[in-house]
Amino acid sequence: MFNLDELIRPNIRSLVPYSSARDEFKGEARIFLDANENSLGSPLPKWYNRYPDPLQLAVKEKLSSVKGIPAQQIFLGNGSDECIDILIRAFCEPALDNIVIVPPTYGMYEVSAGINNVKVKKVPLTPAFQLDLPALEEAIDEHTKMIFLCSPNNPTGNSLVREDIEILLNNYFGIVVVDEAYINFSRQRSLTSELPEYPNLVILQTLSKAWGLAALRIGMAFASEAIVQVMNRIKPPYNINQASQELALKALEEVGQVNDMIRVIVRERERLETALAALPVVKHVFESDANFLLVRVDDAKGIYRSLLDKGIVVRDRSNVVLCDDCLRITVGTEKENDELLNALK
Repeated sequence: MFNLDELIRPNIRSLVPYSSARDEFKGEARIFLDANENSLGSPLPKWYNRYPDPLQLAVKEKLSSVKGIPAQQIFLGNGSDECIDILIRAFCEPALDNIVIVPPTYGMYEVSAGINNVKVKKVPLTPAFQLDLPALEEAIDEHTKMIFLCSPNNPTGNSLVREDIEILLNNYFGIVVVDEAYINFSRQRSLTSELPEYPNLVILQTLSKAWGLAALRIGMAFASEAIVQVMNRIKPPYNINQASQELALKALEEVGQVNDMIRVIVRERERLETALAALPVVKHVFESDANFLLVRVDDAKGIYRSLLDKGIVVRDRSNVVLCDDCLRITVGTEKENDELLNALK
């Protein structure tokens, strides 16, 4: 049975979190003399001399209305990378516990574990880029605190079979983290609807991809209120700056525009997939639920360098398990995609 208290590191359980000046009062105020800010303002047209809301309540309320998730079940990080790091620090005892990842997958799970001196167990995906459930069962031991899954997966682009993820959630009583950074481009439904059923589920999403706000660095973790409370205790007091909060609020008013952009990107993805598959240098284009395509070519390193000489940057993934001779190509604008195709021809 899932028991959150048993999973939390003892020092985190007893941690007294830092209390910032803005945490210590509620309600409205006219004069702020509590946080040692510069009361004369800042050298910008809009003043940024005051510390931002440490819990980003206005952004979370807006996200709650967009995503249909209670605000108290939302954690905001300085990019999803901060969410990943905080989860590992909260639940994994250094030099004792381990996490499981399923390569090929997003590289920051392993990097964050390494920074925190947490062992990483690797259970490669099947040749069809799906979970190997028997191998996962064998890899899990008493010190496996967390399993990281990416769906749609980076760098392969495909979605993991939903039933396989649910089998894990029903049979493993550590934390299952499902990274849905690319879910807006997918044919699949988000697993956020399953949060009430699974107290051990954490879902990561971001405003960097479909929302086009990569420069603002806003990642989201959706989980039980209890897990979010643990994450809030660990995070730096003002991890999302005021400008990012303001701009995120403006962007979240433009759901229609974002949906229009998603439709254009998906249409371009399908056009690019067809056009790439017809090129002699291309061996295979893998099906994608993301805003990129994994493409197997004759000579990935050579083609990568050739494109670079023409000022076109793609990602060489040929050194990644199961991705021999593969390039990962982000779907660009219609003009950028045409330039890529002409260069490859």
